Amino acid sequence: MGDKPIWEQTGSSFFKHYYQLLDNDRIQLGAIYIDVSCLTWEGQQFQGKVAIVEKLSSIPLQKIQHSITVQDHPPTPDSCIISMAVGQLKADEDPIIGFHQMFLLKNINDAWVCTNDMFRLTLHHFS
Repeated sequence: MGDKPIWEQTGSSFFKHYYQLLDNDRIQLGAIYIDVSCLTWEGQQFQGKVAIVEKLSSIPLQKIQHSITVQDHPPTPDSCIISMAVGQLKADEDPIIGFHQMFLLKNINDAWVCTNDMFRLTLHHFS
């Protein structure tokens, strides 16, 4: 079947790095964002590396563990990568819950950065 396409390799490597930092050292996530990056976290919007890291660092959980069930990393026509994760997370003593997260990755000066990040827990709100 051969090697995975470069966008699959890049996206998979990004996920491994991102979730390692998110689970263990959130302050280091600043290295993957740029000043114009945007984060939508459960409907709240944050723009810029500082605001994003501040939000992610302020999540009031001591222990987080992510498990990715499915991931997709298709390329875009403008040489970016859309990376989507579907998985589960375990936070502190809370029950395991599903989540979806999508990133837009862009290569700037030979480094892949996240320009857009969207996160949602898999909760069902029925009216």
